[in-house]
Amino acid sequence: MFDIIKNGGWMMAPIILASIAALAIIVERMWSLQRKRILPPDLVPYIWQLQRENKLDAGAIRRIKQSSPLGRVLAAGMQNHKHGREMMKTSIEEVGRQVAHELEYYLNALGSIATITPLIGLLGTVDGIIRVFSDIAVGGMGDPSILSGGISEALICTASGLTVAIPSLFFHRYFERLVDDHVLHMEEESLRLIDIMQGDREEA
Repeated sequence: MFDIIKNGGWMMAPIILASIAALAIIVERMWSLQRKRILPPDLVPYIWQLQRENKLDAGAIRRIKQSSPLGRVLAAGMQNHKHGREMMKTSIEEVGRQVAHELEYYLNALGSIATITPLIGLLGTVDGIIRVFSDIAVGGMGDPSILSGGISEALICTASGLTVAIPSLFFHRYFERLVDDHVLHMEEESLRLIDIMQGDREEA
């Protein structure tokens, strides 16, 4: 493995750094974007229970806010439920945009890695080809070993760049879709909360 990296030339260094960064982002996002961490399944029923028992005070709302991203969104609505449906929706939408932005942390970096690493590999390929032609100009075409170094560098850089880019692109698309799915479910849960709390208020 070390020989392959060495034969790939100096452009292997940024490709290796990019691969480490991509792996770190993928692992972190896999952990952070777990559904149970973003959308606790029993949160809205729990809020509904507190509402029926008249236990939805400032302390309970604070605990809900700190529990999860969905909790932050719902807490924004609960803090403004006395001001009517439209105020609840507005406050939920404002916090929801912030939460959605936080769920997308590092995805731009992962997308940039997926875009840049093939270009770095291509640059290494060009550098290797330039070396091939320089060797031909100096030593002629008679000795194949003169050309092997540049050709090896070109092929290794291209393969390495693609090896990093392909999984990075796959996970970037996967995480984008996962974030969209989480945001959609947060919107659904928020509408449920509004119906519960404003429905109660209207009946009262």
